[in-house]
Amino acid sequence: MTALRLFHTIEPHFCSGLLDDPLLLVRVRPTGRSLLFDCGQLHHLAKRTLRSIDAVFVTHAHMDHFMGLDHLVRHTHVSPRPLDLFGPPGIAARVAHKLAGYDWNLAEEWWRTIFVHEVHKDWTGHYRFAGARGFREESLGGEPRKGTEIYANAYLTVSAQLCDHGLPVLIFRLTEREIFSIDPAMLAIEGLHPGPWLRELKDRWKNDRLGAQPIEVMISANDGTQAATVTDDAALYRRLRADRPAASLGYVTDVGFTDGNRQLLQGLLTGVSLLCCECTFLATDEAKARVSHHLCSSDINRLTAVLHPKALLPMHLSKAYIRRPYDLYAELITPDGTRLLRLPDYVTPRPKLLTELPWSSPA
Repeated sequence: MTALRLFHTIEPHFCSGLLDDPLLLVRVRPTGRSLLFDCGQLHHLAKRTLRSIDAVFVTHAHMDHFMGLDHLVRHTHVSPRPLDLFGPPGIAARVAHKLAGYDWNLAEEWWRTIFVHEVHKDWTGHYRFAGARGFREESLGGEPRKGTEIYANAYLTVSAQLCDHGLPVLIFRLTEREIFSIDPAMLAIEGLHPGPWLRELKDRWKNDRLGAQPIEVMISANDGTQAATVTDDAALYRRLRADRPAASLGYVTDVGFTDGNRQLLQGLLTGVSLLCCECTFLATDEAKARVSHHLCSSDINRLTAVLHPKALLPMHLSKAYIRRPYDLYAELITPDGTRLLRLPDYVTPRPKLLTELPWSSPA
């Protein structure tokens, strides 16, 4: 899946197939940097793609969502850029065990530092693994959680909630920052003429300098335009602003279809622009979904009817359907206004057989 035209500053790329380990990479276009959601099999990604990742958001530590951290560290540990990793309770100890499984006697001072943020229900714990010190675990303390936001940069925020999968698992919502947007109809109603003053208004908005200050504008007049002063720039922008809700992306995998999970999903993900959601089982295997704390196609139909995403990307289908993966799409019924997206069955290369490998016979 390549970038969708639902977003302004981000490009979501689903880097795996329907039957692969789930792997979502989000490129932040203005910076050229990326965020990674889940960290399973990722050996097929180019080294320069891996080096663009600033933060990793791990739903839980099952192997198909977490084993790729070794590969990521292998190809980026010499980077001077820090890496942030967010995960559920217990993730710091698992990172520590992974990194302690290797020898780091040749570590250099410029190697990257990995900061691990352990997201609990009411608080967040912070840990440091400095490459220069052989990635030894250091606790940096913790802090109470205020709301659902766990990460932010100049272009987006990421929020999270803990759901149940027989163990704590995180669901995520990425939301773009509001963009500067003027409604042409409101310009006409206000009697205003476009001009350099709009660039000044945008600059104030971008730099958080709107605040009841006067601004020189151009108004329409019988003989053309003329300058005028508006005393409150913030109020002016509120009147002119186009009603364009910030675009958002939801990422959900490995959750049970329980009342508690459904309430959390609805609270965090209602109205997202793109919902990337597991659909591990077909409807006939609903009993298996319940036992293993996964979702089936009928569960997805119920969820999308409530969440109303603009686009739905089902993923993480069980390999039990390897001979008929596309039966899934026949069972999914999306509400009006929701576009159903489709993945290929596999994106990762097929393993080679011994008979396909080159070899040399002895002389």
